[in-house]
Amino acid sequence: MKKISAKLVKPYRVDHGKQFRLKDYDPGHTAGVKDKQEATELLQRGIQELAELQDKLYAQDSWALLLIFQAMDAAGKDGIIKHVMSGVNPQGCQVYSFKAPSTEELDHDYMWRTMVRMPERGRIGIFNRSYYEEVLVVRVNEELLQAQRIPQALLSKDIWKERFEDIRSFERYLTRNGIVVRKFFLNVSRKEQKRRFLARLDAPEKNWKFSAADIRERGFWDDYMDAYEDMIRHTATTDAPWHIIPADNKWFTRIAVAEAVIDTLKDLKLSYPKVDSAKAKELEAARGLLEDKK
Repeated sequence: MKKISAKLVKPYRVDHGKQFRLKDYDPGHTAGVKDKQEATELLQRGIQELAELQDKLYAQDSWALLLIFQAMDAAGKDGIIKHVMSGVNPQGCQVYSFKAPSTEELDHDYMWRTMVRMPERGRIGIFNRSYYEEVLVVRVNEELLQAQRIPQALLSKDIWKERFEDIRSFERYLTRNGIVVRKFFLNVSRKEQKRRFLARLDAPEKNWKFSAADIRERGFWDDYMDAYEDMIRHTATTDAPWHIIPADNKWFTRIAVAEAVIDTLKDLKLSYPKVDSAKAKELEAARGLLEDKK
């Protein structure tokens, strides 16, 4: 069986956003993967490899990995988490989905609700949406900014630039403390989003996924694309890069994300903890006791 190649996702990684243009990334690109059948085979191999790496991450208990997923509605965030992480031990994985902030959350700074959910050492943390909503949804819907009750004197025209600065600093802080940050923008086309919305309406078992608010937000498509482009341009760094993953074909999206995670964990040079001499003697003593008794 073919393995996923690291070359698969290299073109989608953005370490320096200064020259980034969203129009340069094709939502339908599949990097030479022919069809769903080939992708399924690659994903199964990737899931197995990811499970082995996650086991070492957990055993070593030193690094943590934070995966952030941002996308327009119906881009497939839930499916990615479900399929790519299907082989990972639940004990070593923490998933949080960030909805509209609660009253308690609005009484804190905008980073607070995500800071308290950072992954522990040895774990993979997954954010389905994140603090990046604060430069996306809040930017497109400015009434949400007013709801945050920030002192009026601080609501200057530079607020988005200031938030980008804060986010870069925060992610640098995480990195310096052993929390590796990898960010994914699932790049779905407007045409494909429409198709998926209609599919939710046509299939009774998918009706629950549909929300009238999704249609309202779709009306701001161009504003969102501008906000995503500006966000990636200002927050893509070597330590916390963005991956602009084509999302029009779910079967490709899944293997591309899987490879990016695998590649990241491989770079950490993970290994199982070595047993010191005292522990080795303890194990030998235990073996002796077990072998001496029936």
